[in-house]
Amino acid sequence: MNLKVLLPSQIFAEKTDVLRIVAETHEGSLGLLPRRLDCVAALEPGILIYETEAEGEIYIAVDEGMLVKTGANILVSVRRAISGTDLGQLRAAVEREFQTLGAQEQSVRSIMVKLEAGLMRRLARFEHE
Repeated sequence: MNLKVLLPSQIFAEKTDVLRIVAETHEGSLGLLPRRLDCVAALEPGILIYETEAEGEIYIAVDEGMLVKTGANILVSVRRAISGTDLGQLRAAVEREFQTLGAQEQSVRSIMVKLEAGLMRRLARFEHE
């Protein structure tokens, strides 16, 4: 099978000769083998596992997204992804990434609150004029 993992801004991974894939969906784990029927699945945040003969099992921590299997091609589109071969190191990397994102999200939310408040004040002034 051929696996391609896409992020909004880049191709995260592109692998050929994939033996199997396991992904987490809203309905539970989804296993893909080469002769499985075509399908589409909504992914939830979790660990995507794929295996090749050359590399063995590889783990990718993924955010929510979509998985599409057509023939031998599997396309996974997610917002964020981090790969690794050791689950302990992958967990630490995910925690660091989410802490960074948490700080960025708080900053963005603060800016959005200020913009919304300013817009509301201007609308109130416009209404009184």
